[in-house]
Amino acid sequence: MEVVLEFLQEVRAFLSDLNVITMVIRVLLAAIAGGLVGLEREFHGRAAGMRTHMLVCLGAALSALIGAFLCIEMGLSSDAQRTGAQVMSGVGFLGAGTILVKKGNSRVSGLTTAAGLWATAAIGLAVGYGLYEAAFVTVFMVMIAFTVVSKMEFRLTRKRQRMFVYLEIDRVESVQEMMETLTQKFGGVEIQVTPPRSGIAPHVGMEALIRLPSKGTVEGKMKKLNALEHVIYALQGI
Repeated sequence: MEVVLEFLQEVRAFLSDLNVITMVIRVLLAAIAGGLVGLEREFHGRAAGMRTHMLVCLGAALSALIGAFLCIEMGLSSDAQRTGAQVMSGVGFLGAGTILVKKGNSRVSGLTTAAGLWATAAIGLAVGYGLYEAAFVTVFMVMIAFTVVSKMEFRLTRKRQRMFVYLEIDRVESVQEMMETLTQKFGGVEIQVTPPRSGIAPHVGMEALIRLPSKGTVEGKMKKLNALEHVIYALQGI
C-alpha cells in the first residue's frame, strides 16, 4: 500500500510541473473527464452529448493551461484566472442553447444538460490547473446527479408533474361543470375556454394542465377524460 501511495505521489509531483508532456496529459485527462460526463447525456439522446461535453472540457482545460503558461513560464503579470473566468461566462451562452420551453405543457427542458455543460467547463479548468483529484471527484458527483439523484427527483416530483390537454365539450352550459371536474378529479390548473377546434357549433374548447398519473399510464388518463359526460373528445398536447 505504501509503495502505491509513493508511486501516486511521484506521479502527482510529475504532473504538477508545467511542460509539454504534462500539458498533453492534462488535455487527455480533460477529454476523458468530459467524455464521462457526456456519456450519460448521450445515452438519453440529449442534444449536448458526449462530443459536446468533451469539447467543452478540452477547451476549458486548454484555456486554463494558456493562463498558467503565460504566468508561470513566460512571467507575464496577467491573472491566470482571468481566462478561466471568461470560459465560465462563455459556456453560459452555450448552455442557454440547450434550454427549450415546451409551450404545449409549459415545461422547461434542457436545464440539467446546460448545468452539466457548465460543470464540465469547471472540470476542464480544474484539470488544466492541475487539480486532478478535485476534477475527477466532481466527475463522479456529476454522474451521481445525472443518474441516482435524477431518479430520486423524479419519484419526489411525480405527483406535481402535469401535462397539457385539450377537450372539446358539447355546449357552453357544460363549461362550469367540466372546470370543477378537471380541478377536483384531475388536479387541473390554468384552465381556459377556447373556440372549438372542430369549428362545430355549439361545441366549446377547453385547455388545461392536469396532473400526470402517479399510478397507471397517460393513455389511461386520456381514456378517462374521453369517457367524461359532455366531452366530445380529448387530446394530449397542442
